[in-house]
Amino acid sequence: MAIVIRPYGLEHIPAVQAFNRRLREGGAPPYLQFPEHPVPRWLPRRAGNDRTYNEFFLALEGDAVRGTYGIKHQDFYFADGAVRSVGLYHHPFSEGIVNKAYNTVAIHMTREAIRYCPLLYALGMGGYDQPLPRMLKLLGWSDCLVPFYFRVLRPARFLRNVGILRTNRWRRLLADIGAFSGAGAIAIALAQRWAAHGAPRAEPMRVKPVPHFSEWADMLWERNKNHHALVAVRDRAALNVLFPPENHAFLRLEVERSGSPVGWAVVSDARKNPKYGDMKVGTILDCFAAPGDALMVVRAAAQALEERGVDLIVSNQSYGAWRRAFRHAGFLEGPSNFIFAASKELSRLISPLDPATIQFNRSDGDGLYQYV
Repeated sequence: MAIVIRPYGLEHIPAVQAFNRRLREGGAPPYLQFPEHPVPRWLPRRAGNDRTYNEFFLALEGDAVRGTYGIKHQDFYFADGAVRSVGLYHHPFSEGIVNKAYNTVAIHMTREAIRYCPLLYALGMGGYDQPLPRMLKLLGWSDCLVPFYFRVLRPARFLRNVGILRTNRWRRLLADIGAFSGAGAIAIALAQRWAAHGAPRAEPMRVKPVPHFSEWADMLWERNKNHHALVAVRDRAALNVLFPPENHAFLRLEVERSGSPVGWAVVSDARKNPKYGDMKVGTILDCFAAPGDALMVVRAAAQALEERGVDLIVSNQSYGAWRRAFRHAGFLEGPSNFIFAASKELSRLISPLDPATIQFNRSDGDGLYQYV
């Protein structure tokens, strides 16, 4: 029977539940579970939210669900001055993960998603060894890595908890020696100090937690949007949808110099991640400023998270000015599995693809779903 793509409706809930059950019973990782209600918890489409919203689709074989995916729609600003709606392709789960009879479902879903939303991208995906980025390459998508930055505030806890340092007995032994002897703390401090070598001296600033974004965010957006070849619209209307005032998992920071706003950041310490063990991890989810003010904003965000008692601060950033700012703020660059991939139509509008000229970070992917 042919596979057809349909919007997720209430009548499909039992079939989605059965699909999730087959994935679990087939040994799929626990995170490969599609939402069991057609109205998204994250960014549902409703009155007053018709520009930044999420919708779900199903790949159906008769009444059975054989695949799922979501598309988050959001306005982006392009180098030609145009604002266009762009889609984030996310949660593309196929029964082919556990049953080879459905290996072609993933390609069918992706092609249908492109027909529906030609300006499409994917973000994150867990590295080039995963099935999705490999498939997107075969379909002719352009891609690049979005660098990963981290700053260690409590080295002993970092050395005892970070999984990549403890993948075998010898690594665990060396990490434990470094933690207990203090040598690890010295090495990390020196590396972070070296990363910040040559950084401009810190300027006086005022950092204000704010409950929501208002007129000053519009002013910063209009003043600085032209620095980018591609950037999601970050005016107050879009930001208050992405980071709703009622969601207290997000700490919104307005950064001022001499009484005037120069930038903002959104940070959080609300999410646990098994790969960081028992550490309290702070994440810089999003930020915006003129390129020359990026360092001030990163320092403000890091200071706010340090005051909240986190052990480690992490972020992913593509834009060149933010990458320099994170290094100058004492962040180290680690191995990244955070991939940006653009459909052919989107690639055509931003060719050549230079990650340093486009702004993508964790708020542009599906990671915010974890905070809803």
